[in-house]
Amino acid sequence: MRIKLGFVTVALLCAVAAGVAGLAQAITFGEPDRERHPNVGALVADWNEDSPGPDQFCTGTLVDDNLFLTAAHCMAGWPEDQEFWVTFDEEYDEGDATPDGLHEVTTFTMHEDFGHDSADLHDLAIVELETAPNVTPAELVDLGFFDSLSQRELRRLTYTTVGYGLVREEKQGGPNAFIDETNRLVAQQSFLSLQPAWLNLNMNPSTGSGGTCFGDSGGPHFLGGITSNLLVSLTVTGDSVCRATDKTYRLDTESAQEFLSRFGLVPEP
Repeated sequence: MRIKLGFVTVALLCAVAAGVAGLAQAITFGEPDRERHPNVGALVADWNEDSPGPDQFCTGTLVDDNLFLTAAHCMAGWPEDQEFWVTFDEEYDEGDATPDGLHEVTTFTMHEDFGHDSADLHDLAIVELETAPNVTPAELVDLGFFDSLSQRELRRLTYTTVGYGLVREEKQGGPNAFIDETNRLVAQQSFLSLQPAWLNLNMNPSTGSGGTCFGDSGGPHFLGGITSNLLVSLTVTGDSVCRATDKTYRLDTESAQEFLSRFGLVPEP
């Protein structure tokens, strides 16, 4: 298993990753998202002294006026005084980053059971922004949505993933095919399988699917077509060359919904 963060962030999180397995990536075989999902943003922090401005390391989604949902592993392992921001720009250039385009993170809350159970990583975090961006938050899936569907119904569903980070456009070449761009990209996916805490999605371009790669951790998987806005799972992990399986964390489970209900985002289960 491999969690999909940026390359340098993996070093910061090695202790946590040892128990979780590997860290997440960016959109593969997709296209520019443009204005389809303005509620999807990039988490940035100025951790690289060799480059100017805050560096992108994860993705997330605005789910209330100033609440940003991402993966817990994105926020784990940092120094206590580390500053974070979120940008919702379609294209982010750390060298040109200005305060006007960045929303400061005032606090964040990770699920207290993150990483303690291999069957359910509880890989959720809510990030609070000092200023509310002028965009409409995403909708959140209802409790038990996937469990209410038959296998036939599940196989018919399609998904849309959005994120910032490494890009892949070539089928061959392994990691050598990764392109380092910090733009908001979108790709569509099909269903593979359902587990108690996980929704496994196809990201094989040979079957017409795209997916996630480094820099997309915490990013959304929306149910439906390319303009869909119903958030059903988060990017967490997948195969190392971003070509096969996207293992995403379900948001319709009782555990996930209980965490989200603490912030008034869904009814208490």
